[in-house]
Amino acid sequence: MAAAGPGQHPGNRARLIARFGPMAGPWYDALPTLVDGLARRWGLDVGEAGGGGTSRVYRCRRDGDHEGVAAAVWLKLTPDPVVATQEAEALSAWSATPSVVRLLDSDLRVGALLLAGVEPGTRVRESGWRTADVARLLADLRTTPRTRTPLLPPLGERITFMYDMAARRGTHDPEVLAHGRAAALGLAGTGPADGLVHGDLHPGNVLVGPGYRLVAIDPRPTFGDPDFDAVDWAIDGATDEVALRRRIAELAALVPGMSAARVLAWCRATAPLTTGAPAFLVTPAGLRG
Repeated sequence: MAAAGPGQHPGNRARLIARFGPMAGPWYDALPTLVDGLARRWGLDVGEAGGGGTSRVYRCRRDGDHEGVAAAVWLKLTPDPVVATQEAEALSAWSATPSVVRLLDSDLRVGALLLAGVEPGTRVRESGWRTADVARLLADLRTTPRTRTPLLPPLGERITFMYDMAARRGTHDPEVLAHGRAAALGLAGTGPADGLVHGDLHPGNVLVGPGYRLVAIDPRPTFGDPDFDAVDWAIDGATDEVALRRRIAELAALVPGMSAARVLAWCRATAPLTTGAPAFLVTPAGLRG
């Protein structure tokens, strides 16, 4: 194994192998060399590293802004170039909205994205959020021209992948997973098919930007029903059906084109996949409503 570089840790390596298979091991071992080469090419001073189960992310400084002060940027790398290509495609489509992180450059052959910094950049999961601000984010994500691209899969494919992962983890009863999968695929097959969907829009993937505008990061983009992106916000803190319906109604009143009925159906269908889903949803009866 290659010597560890900045942010290199056996646990990070293991998570990537669990997600992408054995090919992620040599890729991870070669990261210090890859990061060094990209840093030279893009003029980066590489700092701390982080990331989740699909990528490694390095906080960097980059010279050359208009005031001559190094700007904060993020270098994001994944062992699967398809994942990087799909994220780059979605970020490019959302380039006109300040509610999505800006893509500065990329090298998709090696799964590398260079992303603009977001200030102050606090994760909404830590800072808390207001319904009006989330509604503005959801509305902004819907303003993208609906032009399908073969680079992005349909939402049903993403749902199948997530339910397959949940089945392998074994965290829910098979009957619950079967009900949820069938309901989610039914929604994906009968609703809008041409909306650009973030696909992983939870409070951990949204940052506080300038003027308290919320900024989405880390999409797992698909084409399908944009109401899918409202699920985590609808269930956050909802302890019963009344609270859930009230939150959904508040969002639907503020987001043009949102269907309260479909958001509620998505909450039921994806409850086994959603971190923090209220217990009353994660049962066969709860999924059916």
